[in-house]
Amino acid sequence: MRSISTATALAVLFGSAALSVGVAGTASAASAARVTSPGGLAVDGAVKRVFVGDSTEGTVAATDYSGTVLGSVGGVTGVSDLAVSDDGSTVYAAAPQIHEIWAIDASTLAVQARYTVSTNDGPVHVAFSGGKVWFSYGDQWDGDLGSVDPTVDPASGTDPVTLGQFPLKVWGQALLDTDPNQPGILAVGETGLSTDSMGVLDVSSGKPTLIAWHHGDYSLNDGIGDIDLVPGGKQVLVNGKNRDAYADGRFTAAGSYPGGRLADIASNGLLAQVSGTKVLTYQPSATLPLHTYDQGSTSRTVDLAWAPDDSRVFALVGTGTESGGYTLKALTDPALNSPTLTVKAPATATRAKALTVTGKLTASVPLPAGVKLQVTRTDLDSPSGKALPAVTVKSDGTYSFSDTPPAGGTVTYKVTYTGDAAHSAVTAADKVDVSRASTSLSLNNNGKVYAYGADVKFTAHLGTTYKNRTVEIWANPYGGDKPNKLLRTGKVDSHGNISATVDMTRDTDVTAVFKGDARYKPKTVKSTGYAKVKNATVVSKHYKKAKIGSTTYYWFHKNSAPVITTTMSYYPGRKERVDLQVYYQGEWYSTEGSSQYFKLASNGKCAVNLGAPGQSGLKARVRSSYLNGSSGDTVNTTTYGSWKYLYFSN
Repeated sequence: MRSISTATALAVLFGSAALSVGVAGTASAASAARVTSPGGLAVDGAVKRVFVGDSTEGTVAATDYSGTVLGSVGGVTGVSDLAVSDDGSTVYAAAPQIHEIWAIDASTLAVQARYTVSTNDGPVHVAFSGGKVWFSYGDQWDGDLGSVDPTVDPASGTDPVTLGQFPLKVWGQALLDTDPNQPGILAVGETGLSTDSMGVLDVSSGKPTLIAWHHGDYSLNDGIGDIDLVPGGKQVLVNGKNRDAYADGRFTAAGSYPGGRLADIASNGLLAQVSGTKVLTYQPSATLPLHTYDQGSTSRTVDLAWAPDDSRVFALVGTGTESGGYTLKALTDPALNSPTLTVKAPATATRAKALTVTGKLTASVPLPAGVKLQVTRTDLDSPSGKALPAVTVKSDGTYSFSDTPPAGGTVTYKVTYTGDAAHSAVTAADKVDVSRASTSLSLNNNGKVYAYGADVKFTAHLGTTYKNRTVEIWANPYGGDKPNKLLRTGKVDSHGNISATVDMTRDTDVTAVFKGDARYKPKTVKSTGYAKVKNATVVSKHYKKAKIGSTTYYWFHKNSAPVITTTMSYYPGRKERVDLQVYYQGEWYSTEGSSQYFKLASNGKCAVNLGAPGQSGLKARVRSSYLNGSSGDTVNTTTYGSWKYLYFSN
């Protein structure tokens, strides 16, 4: 026994298979207004375009009033702010990284001029008033105001750029704002310190004159991040919230709006304000919002601008992480009050039994008496929706209606107020899980084992349903390289049966799916069929085959080494298990070290040299098998090969 077990080192002999392991001044078309980092927002009413700067990309894009990009200008390195001339013919862009002011034709996007600003810091913010472009520049400790006179031709020898025009000392690059209803007036907000320093200048003569100034004593705010001139009066709005009046050279608090951090004001006095993740509009000095635009729980609105005709507000909105970029959105109907509508339906209900839906319609501007709401029910029988009778809102804003759902599953009740002269339309919905009956669905052949490559018919049987008699049969072979595959979809026959054939080369999950209908719930059943591997073993190096008793043996000389070659269905990483036993005193015994595993070549072959025992009169047997899991994978069921019997003679 010892002599033969030590002689059979089982050296592996694999067969023949190998083991292997933008340019300045050019315009380009695009489809959506999106920027990486904000670089200014300006609206041109003359050509009905919106201009959006991208500081990271160094571009200025032009869009229509729907937000669709019409073209862009590149090379405006680090663009930080935009302004439109009074006549709407030119867009001015501040490019602080290259210390220039760009003049861009609003219609053609041709670059008309590039004005050099002789500073190491800026220009940063720009505004157009009194026929000139005004810009702020300088560092935190020494800011100032400059201007560009577009009527001056540099070729004449006169520099169109003038620096050092702020009458007092200002810290940092000041925020600037103008109002078309107040020509020649420029608002200035200091940014270099966390104080409330601000001023209003008269620039109509071309040389700034101080109208009012407030030096930073924190009495009006704790720092300025946004400043707007208020149309129709001598006021500024700071940080989208605080109204400050100015007279006799001084500023005084004049009220505030709820919340807010930045804003823009329409020519008619309506306020558009960013508050948290929402954009709100207000009537002048109102305390309740007129219209609410919810931008989503992760939104970051960083800039706002009204269309000059006051028809809409443009918002630059970012979502998700800071690196997610920003998209231009056009917010329509800003002057209409946006009502709040709620719908409350029961969470569950019984099909064909009445249920009640309730809700409420409210608005900050009073609604007309007796307004009606449109109601639509969407279900499996009416996937496009079915109109139900309109419901009248009570004087307290509440409403209710009853309905008997004819179909089960998810039923959605959508309620709509179509709006009126003072209110925008609003829609709300709620869902009900309406009960459905259960049906039977079965699938045969679960747990059966089949020979490799057998064509097996799996039959699904569907019980009682309402309208849908369609069943899908899917096959999902084991192993991650073969996805779930639809074998057949169709209506069952008159006996409720439908079949599909599976080629059983691997263990396979077969699934029957009934997707349900208006009265019966969906149902899925699974049947798993198991497939053996294809396994054939050939013995070589013998000098004859002959029977000993009733068993056929391969005969070898005692100094000859048998070679067994296995061909097995291949799977990456698969190994065969070789079992070797010897016969001694009427029993078969496994040799020392048996069993052993050997990797298959990519053609599924593996040859194993058993070694020569050097002793005659020995009987041995050998087999090659696949064991689920132990053979390197789990895609087939365990398959034992047949024993091959060996006899060693002199």
